[in-house]
Amino acid sequence: MDAIRYMDTVAEHGSARAYKARLLDALSVRRWHTVLDVGCGPGTDLLDLAATGAEWVIGVDADPLMVAEARRRTEDYPAVAVHLGDARALPVADGMIDRARVDRVLHHVAEPAAVFAELRRVVRADGVVVVAQPDWDTITVDPGDVRVNRAVREFVCDHVVRNATVGRRVARLAEEAGFDAELQVTAPVFRDFTATDEILGFSRNVERAVRAGRLDCERAGQWLAELRTGRFLATVMLFTAVLRPGTR
Repeated sequence: MDAIRYMDTVAEHGSARAYKARLLDALSVRRWHTVLDVGCGPGTDLLDLAATGAEWVIGVDADPLMVAEARRRTEDYPAVAVHLGDARALPVADGMIDRARVDRVLHHVAEPAAVFAELRRVVRADGVVVVAQPDWDTITVDPGDVRVNRAVREFVCDHVVRNATVGRRVARLAEEAGFDAELQVTAPVFRDFTATDEILGFSRNVERAVRAGRLDCERAGQWLAELRTGRFLATVMLFTAVLRPGTR
């Protein structure tokens, strides 16, 4: 699955819509605000931010293809600007941002702590930042051999996702950067294997693990066959945080 379609698929899932709505509500955007979407991808959430009536919405992404698509999707919205940039060196001035969001971005970044330092630099003293980040080391499924589940999860954490466990570090990294953090942990539940396979990538990651010699082909095939038939459940811990610049 190409990256743009993958991001759109994730955003359309019911669990994603639910937490995105909570984060948007927590931002409490006002008409005079400048809002920043760090790692905006193809612009999946930029139009929702624009619909708040914010004076200015800025999207930043490090992938030129994502930036091009986000610009295409928002070309009829003069209050939205999309820039190519690094989350660790945001192309905005000090204290320029009233509200910011970072949604499922930190596991892609080499230095997540640097992202929080940049957010602290660009966000006003009375600003608000919302963060959403899954912890890939918590993926759990039923049915299936738990040993294969564990092997697949470990392979994903070791070889597929750059910072697989950054979700559990969100509050600490934010506080070390000078934010006060209000943290919430939820566990979205997935019951349809086909849709979940697109989002969590069981089939493609099992194939990678087999090719890498980390998983026996027969056991892997049996595990996937069990997941595809009968009742299915998967879950993963999602860490969401509302951050405000601290006074200390």
